[in-house]
Amino acid sequence: MTTHDLKSWSQFFQPIKAGAKKHDLRKNDRGFKVGDLCRLREYDFANGEYTGDTVTAEVTFITDKQYPCAFSSAVLPPDYCILSLEVKTDSHWPNGHNLPG
Repeated sequence: MTTHDLKSWSQFFQPIKAGAKKHDLRKNDRGFKVGDLCRLREYDFANGEYTGDTVTAEVTFITDKQYPCAFSSAVLPPDYCILSLEVKTDSHWPNGHNLPG
């Protein structure tokens, strides 16, 4: 399991944190794998700075060139992937933090 620190623009970060958005389109330049953790760091694009808010999500499925869906092979660039995410709350970790360790 690898933990990836990732920038997440506010308009995508907030719905993921709230549990409404359960996927994220990413350039697959990190070798994402099912079971990896993504620590999303909210980034305010308008102000050009991080807000300080973070959330951790587990990768539960990956749609990419190896595992395409009905349309992804036609429209998803080969170096991109769609990560299915499950947000982890403090209660998921025994040490009471949003990220293990």
